[in-house]
Amino acid sequence: MIEPSDLRMTRIPLNHGAGQMPALGFGTLIPDLAVTITATRDALEAGFRHFDCAERYGNEREVGTALQAALAAGAVAREDIFITTKLWNTNHRPERVEPAFEASLDRLALKYLDLYLIHTPFAFQPGDNQDPRDKNGNVLYDHDVTLLDTWNAMEALVDHGKCRAIGLSDVSLDELKPIYESARIKPAVVQVEAHPYLPETELLEFCKETGVVFLAFAPLGHGTRPGPLEDPVILAIAARVRKTPAQVLLAWAVQRGTALLTTPRSAARAKENFDISPLPEDALDEINRIQTRQRLNTVVKTGVPGFIPRGA
Repeated sequence: MIEPSDLRMTRIPLNHGAGQMPALGFGTLIPDLAVTITATRDALEAGFRHFDCAERYGNEREVGTALQAALAAGAVAREDIFITTKLWNTNHRPERVEPAFEASLDRLALKYLDLYLIHTPFAFQPGDNQDPRDKNGNVLYDHDVTLLDTWNAMEALVDHGKCRAIGLSDVSLDELKPIYESARIKPAVVQVEAHPYLPETELLEFCKETGVVFLAFAPLGHGTRPGPLEDPVILAIAARVRKTPAQVLLAWAVQRGTALLTTPRSAARAKENFDISPLPEDALDEINRIQTRQRLNTVVKTGVPGFIPRGA
């Protein structure tokens, strides 16, 4: 358990000397491009210094616009912010990895990335169509490339110096282990769905044992109703410690040793999500005893993101 006096300042070391990741991260999966700019700006002003992007989100350029404005104004220094983006499924072939990386870097208007993730372990048919389907609507997978092939190309990005760390997203423990064991450069981060209804305890323990950062997305349940935000245990703890249910869930995530991503779209919500405080031990125990189990995003089974509408 991590229990610093100020959870907001928690930073988690990355392996192979790749710096530290701020535990509180801002996720940029926002369909509206204008809102992407304002929400990223508001997150910066609230105190967020960790920003998670993806080629597939279609808004790297807008995130870059907000970040560059803050950098130009002197509101923040580049070395103080941690920027991640992700390789999409259609770019898994080794010869496509570096061009995809460079294109993301260009859209974000950055000279280097702190972290580059393989978005999912599923390779799709290569090409410009990010959601390739056959005439019956079935995903067209690429069976001529392995995850290890893609990983080897990711390692070359670190060798070239423009990417400080690499990792995986939307993977199971069974998929992670062979990559970890075979990799020359070990995965620094694994990003998966995690909240009290899907604690991923076994994966978290593996990450702690191997020094891989566990990065949780959907820590608030991605707005699912009913969901963790409305769980009676969470509501009771929130009332007792005089925090909102969201603040309780985010504090639990950090205190159990994970980093997290949250996507507030207003300045008020960004301030709320950043303003977390340590929970007492009995509250952590109560949350850990929640028995409800629910996965909200089926991406781990298909490679198709459950939070991105079809055709977006």
